[in-house]
Amino acid sequence: MAPIITIETTVNAPIEKVWSYWTSPDHITQWNAANEDWHTTKAENDLKVGGKFSSRMEAKDGSFGFDFGGTYTEVVTNEKITYTLEDDRKVSITFTQTPEGVNVVEVFEAETQNSEELQRSGWQAILDNFKRYTENL
Repeated sequence: MAPIITIETTVNAPIEKVWSYWTSPDHITQWNAANEDWHTTKAENDLKVGGKFSSRMEAKDGSFGFDFGGTYTEVVTNEKITYTLEDDRKVSITFTQTPEGVNVVEVFEAETQNSEELQRSGWQAILDNFKRYTENL
């Protein structure tokens, strides 16, 4: 069984805004990158159980790119999203309103090509970018 990695952040914004920015392709292309050298050139999202999502992540210098996608297995508006990636790994994201803001927790099965620490830091960097983007708009 694959190791499980958990990352989280608290976004100082209303739950409806956090949900919208997390799920809208127009917003996903603005925040879905681990650092300044990467960007998401395209995002599609059919946010329903059985619906598919995909995003195209590319190095800005054109040296590398990949598609990231999967199929939703659970969608509870403003609360929870679960999905299965194309390589069969499971991911769960919960959104919880707290006095400090919306706590976003992502739990995912690690893949085997990269170290757990590299995966944790990469996914956390994207989540941190989401927090900055959502709080500053």
